[in-house]
Amino acid sequence: MRLLPLRQAVAGTLAAVLLAGCGASVASDTGSTSSPASSSATTTLATSDGTTVEDVLDDDVEVETGDTAYDAADATAIRLTGSTADSNSDAVTVADGTVTISAAGTYVLTGELTGQVVVDSAGDGVVRLVLDDATITSGTTAAIDVVDAQSVVVVLADGSTNAVADAETYADTSEDAPTGALYSTADLTIGGTGSLTVTGNSNNGIVGKDGLVITGGTIDVTAVDDGILGKDYLVLADGTVTVDAVGDTVKSDNTEDAGSGFVLIEGGALTVTSQDDGIKGVQVLISGGTVDVAGSNEALEGSLVVIDDGDVELHSADDGVNAASSDDSASTDGQPGGEMAADGSLALYVNGGTLEVWASGDGLDSNGNATITGGEITVYGPTTEGNGALDVNGTFDVSGGTLVATGSAGMMVGPSTDSAQGWIAAALGTTAAAGSEVVVTDADGAEVAAYTIAKDFASVVLSSADLTSGEAYTVTVDGTATTVTAGEAPAGGHGGPMGG
Repeated sequence: MRLLPLRQAVAGTLAAVLLAGCGASVASDTGSTSSPASSSATTTLATSDGTTVEDVLDDDVEVETGDTAYDAADATAIRLTGSTADSNSDAVTVADGTVTISAAGTYVLTGELTGQVVVDSAGDGVVRLVLDDATITSGTTAAIDVVDAQSVVVVLADGSTNAVADAETYADTSEDAPTGALYSTADLTIGGTGSLTVTGNSNNGIVGKDGLVITGGTIDVTAVDDGILGKDYLVLADGTVTVDAVGDTVKSDNTEDAGSGFVLIEGGALTVTSQDDGIKGVQVLISGGTVDVAGSNEALEGSLVVIDDGDVELHSADDGVNAASSDDSASTDGQPGGEMAADGSLALYVNGGTLEVWASGDGLDSNGNATITGGEITVYGPTTEGNGALDVNGTFDVSGGTLVATGSAGMMVGPSTDSAQGWIAAALGTTAAAGSEVVVTDADGAEVAAYTIAKDFASVVLSSADLTSGEAYTVTVDGTATTVTAGEAPAGGHGGPMGG
């Protein structure tokens, strides 16, 4: 086995500073999918007993996904013309640059508007906004504001290029005022095959105050605060989504209602860059797609984190993956594994896919338990003491997959001593330079594994099906050999707590 880094070129820059396979599918208009369970109030977490994405979803609120299909013959045309608009529908009114839609139905918007589109539909039924080469820019508030509706679907028409941008300062700053360029108080679905550029000049980019589902399109969001927010849930089923935000990039923030507040990635491609956290929710669930957190403070954070499948790459100035309470006062971040009491409501599960972590803080950090049953996991951890490539306060069991974790040696943590799969942990005498090769051989001198590390490191933790607990192995780096016994923590390191 020889493991190579996916993006060596990115390492130097970031050091300085999803669900097709195993999960349940997203529901249709009538709903069919549940979602993760582990809601946390400010001081209390409601946990799920699920260990896979599908199991966790069974405990949670139902995801409602709107239908992006429509009959153009039945649609109402709205032509945007500067500071006004034209439409022959009684459900569309225009006044002082504001286009108001007051009934369910399908509306096709084309042209440019310096103003705002408001959806205020008190009756039943879906309001479907088809953006077909539409640009909406507001100088006073949100560009699209859903005040009232049963549900709203934003369709990006085939081949269309669309953009929405809000004001830098809102005229209305009351508690009920919108807080994003595209803002909805109702369940919101965004899909189609066109493109959408969202610019959050005042606060956030896209905000769903109920559920938010993305089923397609090419969506590019920039925001001076958070990028994309869903309250009860935020689901990426398909599409290509890029977010660059000063605050959190992708987040679900309902920490009060059980079974809510989760981020679910089941397909598509997500690329985010954040000066704060990358992907954050009470639960973060990934079962497919491609996830690239190109820059963040903490890349992926939730009280329950489950990865079943997908291609995930995380870059962080602090922790790469952090299973931690949403109650900041209860946080035990930064403590080496086993030295703080584990919180049983917090957990990390990796069951498949590929996970590559580049972290200046802890690589994989759980203030509760951590379990790896499959997947290819590579952790390039911190180069300074005080953090480690692995940090687990509770049981750390590995029963499948391949784990390669390197970093500094001072806070070194290995899997639990009774972990089902064999593992070795070696503290090197000196720090090896990025690009050094690690070769692991058994007692007979046969090569068991070899891989190249793309970041400076002073420790190596490896778990794979090729290692047998109790057997002796030699870890050779730059010609220097270190002999270790599988299943034993090195002197000066921290072995994970006993399982069970």
